Amino acid sequence: MGKKINPLGFRLGTNQNHRSLWFAQPKSYSRDLQEDEKIRDCIKNYVQKNRRISSGFEGIAHIEIQKKIDLIQVIIHIGFPNLLIEGRTRGIYELQTDVKKGFHSVNRRLNIAITRVTKPYGQPNILAEYIALQLKNRVSFRKAMKRAIELTEQADTKGIQVQIGGRIDGKEIARVEWVREGRVPLQTIRAKIDHCFYPVRTIYGVLGIKIWIFVDEQ
Repeated sequence: MGKKINPLGFRLGTNQNHRSLWFAQPKSYSRDLQEDEKIRDCIKNYVQKNRRISSGFEGIAHIEIQKKIDLIQVIIHIGFPNLLIEGRTRGIYELQTDVKKGFHSVNRRLNIAITRVTKPYGQPNILAEYIALQLKNRVSFRKAMKRAIELTEQADTKGIQVQIGGRIDGKEIARVEWVREGRVPLQTIRAKIDHCFYPVRTIYGVLGIKIWIFVDEQ
């Protein structure tokens, strides 16, 4: 019964917050929603183009968007020191101009800020990206899941569940494999659980990675 709902939406108002904060009239709501999606896509594409080859992945935990009458504030929560932004003074300015090209905002300024995540391997998006990179490099899915669980132990989490679905290892019939370590109480609302879904393209087809991380209980 409790498996069908998104754990983040289920806990909004108790221990989870919205990733987008703005108010819109019903007529312009869909346009603003698409604008948010464009901003997030532009940032991810820019990071993928300009990242270091040795770093492997972007390391973006999540992106917050706050909209006011004359300002769009974007806060990027990043897991690792990224050469593309932190090493260059012009990095944020270039990112702002790149994002502005993606959508039309005549009367509003765009401001981008970057905050460092203290425990990057406690973030499901970064872990999912790590597993996706391993699967693309033909590493066994069991090894990739086990290694991801070992990384979360460094972040002092109380439990994790990792699920991979699709044509795993190139088998003809799609299946779902999952592994759990510790407690993951999905039906307890006071339990803070971070969740993400991350699709990964492999040579056999698209695989879906889902991660649930039990952070803390209030």
